[in-house]
Amino acid sequence: MAKPVPRKAGRPKDDNPMLREKLLDAALISFASNGVAATSARSIAADAGVNAALLSYYFGTKADVVEAVFHERVGPVLAGFFGSLLAVEADVHDFAAAFVAGISGIIAANPWYPSLWVREVLCEGGAFREMFVAKTAEVAPRITRRFVDAQKAGDMNPELDPTQMVVSLLGLTLVPAATMSLWQVGYGAKSAAERDRHVLALLRRGLA
Repeated sequence: MAKPVPRKAGRPKDDNPMLREKLLDAALISFASNGVAATSARSIAADAGVNAALLSYYFGTKADVVEAVFHERVGPVLAGFFGSLLAVEADVHDFAAAFVAGISGIIAANPWYPSLWVREVLCEGGAFREMFVAKTAEVAPRITRRFVDAQKAGDMNPELDPTQMVVSLLGLTLVPAATMSLWQVGYGAKSAAERDRHVLALLRRGLA
């Protein structure tokens, strides 16, 4: 009878490639719901239903988990958004509308994104802030340039500051989605379509 092949030293007995993805997803949801600082490595493992040793085996430290979540979950979302937006060849009004639609699409496909963005990118000291800045350093100026050029061509309201358009659009899209629970008590929950309609109406008047 052949002897069983000994498993690699240090390799968990219940190792499975899908467990790494499960741990990433558990970390992502906890980061969005509770914040990175309030999430422990042990709680991530518990949420994924595995032993804490598996988290250390796949990622090392919690800091490594944070980097992996950004590069493997957040990064691809950003890349898809920027790629689609910069491919839009239209006037500034349609370009701004494409920006709104792109953010709306991100929120629909990734409900965790608005709260995670507010917690870990928008807020000073957020765990993803530096990585986000590095990820967008090359592409953000290209988006801003579209608004600068449109204004120079006389296609955009001269009273607007084109260098603030990106942050203004983020404020009109991501912030309402992340804070909807604060306002829905008095005015009722707004659907994505209702939020987009409101933002586009503002833009049509403001950009003209």
